[in-house]
Amino acid sequence: MIVLRSALFNIVFYVNLIVFMVFGAVFFLTPRRWSVRALRVWANSSLFWLRIVAGIKMEVRGAENIPTGACLVAGKHQSLWETFAILPLLDDPAMVLKKELSYIPLFGWYILKFRMIPVERSAGAQALRSLTKAAAWAIDDERQVVIMPEGTRRAPGDAPDYKPGAAAIYRKLSVPCVPFALNSGLYWPRRSFLRYPGTIVVSFLPPIQPGLDRRIFQSKLESAIETETERLVAEGWTEVDRYK
Repeated sequence: MIVLRSALFNIVFYVNLIVFMVFGAVFFLTPRRWSVRALRVWANSSLFWLRIVAGIKMEVRGAENIPTGACLVAGKHQSLWETFAILPLLDDPAMVLKKELSYIPLFGWYILKFRMIPVERSAGAQALRSLTKAAAWAIDDERQVVIMPEGTRRAPGDAPDYKPGAAAIYRKLSVPCVPFALNSGLYWPRRSFLRYPGTIVVSFLPPIQPGLDRRIFQSKLESAIETETERLVAEGWTEVDRYK
């Protein structure tokens, strides 16, 4: 049954994405704010189908810490789930993502329309400069810059590998940073088409205020995210263990 539901959801998820991209092309001609609202509709529809078909729900904790206006939002990256699931929770997100995605026909055009922040991860110092410059534009527009500091998905239990991007934005732009933790990798594992029923929890933590030394910030950010993620993974493991 898990295999069947997972296969069906994957079909529904990508068909839903294609339908929104094709019929949502009209939003290339509308103000960006209208387009962002359409993006939220797509994200919520994906969460709806995830719940109905795969039996995966979403729980948000620390909602009082979810920002409005300019700030940095940095969190754990375990699966594809968080790349869309947190979008409806933020007022006007500017997601940092790998530049290769912007080369995909139609999909990449939407990235430009939404003014997301593509980054060439192999470009080293130049990538950091481009990242902070694009983030500064987003902050000036009172948006929330969303970044996964590890840069790529890591399975629950993997050793953390935090890159300097989040700390560079924090230091350069002097904005508060709201960390978030999650356990999505238990239910939507990377490199697997299986989807395990249960409740994915995303936890927004108290903001780290601007002004800290870069190394101190990096340490506080990693400690906050990893400690909460470890707790959420332990909590969710009993739920998915029966299916494995």
